[in-house]
Amino acid sequence: MSRVLLVIGGGVAAYKSLDLIRRLKERGIAVRCVLTNAAKQFVTPLAAASLSGEKVHDDLFSLTDEAEMGHIELSRWANLVVVAPATADLLAKAANGLANDLASTLLLATDKKTLFAPAMNLRMWLHPATRRNVATLTADGALFVGPNEGEMACGEFGPGRMSEPLEIVAAVEAALKSPTALPLPAATKPKGPLAGRRVVVTAGPTHEPIDPVRYIANRSSGKQGYALAAALAALGGEVTLVSGPTHLPDAHGVTMRRVETARQMLAAVEAAMPADVFVAAAAVADWRVASEGGEKIKKQGGRTPSFALVENPDILATIARRKKARPALVVGFAAETETVIEHARAKLARKGCDLIVANDVSPETGIMGGDRNTVHLVTPDGVEDWPDLDKTEVARRLAAAIAARLAGAGR
Repeated sequence: MSRVLLVIGGGVAAYKSLDLIRRLKERGIAVRCVLTNAAKQFVTPLAAASLSGEKVHDDLFSLTDEAEMGHIELSRWANLVVVAPATADLLAKAANGLANDLASTLLLATDKKTLFAPAMNLRMWLHPATRRNVATLTADGALFVGPNEGEMACGEFGPGRMSEPLEIVAAVEAALKSPTALPLPAATKPKGPLAGRRVVVTAGPTHEPIDPVRYIANRSSGKQGYALAAALAALGGEVTLVSGPTHLPDAHGVTMRRVETARQMLAAVEAAMPADVFVAAAAVADWRVASEGGEKIKKQGGRTPSFALVENPDILATIARRKKARPALVVGFAAETETVIEHARAKLARKGCDLIVANDVSPETGIMGGDRNTVHLVTPDGVEDWPDLDKTEVARRLAAAIAARLAGAGR
């Protein structure tokens, strides 16, 4: 039986953690809970104990528990540590090795993977200190699910809502399928099938300015591209991730290049060449205004402004049709809302790439901005359909497929 140690932080989203316990138990996963003092302001130890069927822990200096080094035993018992909600305070403590209560002490003492489900006000989530803490934890091998965008308890709207219990369950199940020990130091890591290979990945949207405050963009979170870049790096690839504007921390183990517009993205991709693999996962805006306004465009007495649009450069086709130093493998993404496979096949031929990863992004799928994806791998030889998966698992499988295809190309 898999074992999860659930750390419940002090936030309004703590009520979701009670449902999370129930969902994990439904799947045969044993759960033990640790509540911070702040968490007990939102949920009770009795509720957590009743749902988990286990004693709840909340005191670093418990005479009975600590007589047996309880915080060490707890940190070793689990196959996976889950922090939900992961407040800004818990993220800061974990990132900086602080240990002044039971929750932060066991996070420092564990040798198992830790999955964080952040939940906080959007300003706290976007604050540079939190971004640094998330980047540090990611570099240390921690996993993240969410946060989602939505309405906050404080009345604001934006990123910072804790993922829903079933989203966290999916991330837990994916994490439990992989080894739970912390990653080895870089010097002892196996090189992997992409060792020595240069890989360039694009991710996220592009923002095409209309005036200094407005822009044209696509509804892309960048999650799939970031996860793929990290998965390719985990296989030993020397990965450069060219990212449009996102709320995501830097992907682990990759070189980041952040841009705003399609033209900037193309320039950054070309600067990163030559490469063995190019993956165009970004949702690049197809058009931009022909003439960007230098000042904010004001309302004009009921008259609606009109804009002439021009096409942005086609980054995928530009790289796929390079005459010199074309990457051995060029992978595109096709986000469609209808006749997905037909459109992907047409795009494969039109762009001149080797593989298209197609998916249905119609509004009812929830894929744009979500944490799950259902993709189809389209090649000149046929179509491979994958089931609904967490985006991290899609990335892992796609990275493995890319490595296999590159090896098969004899390079």
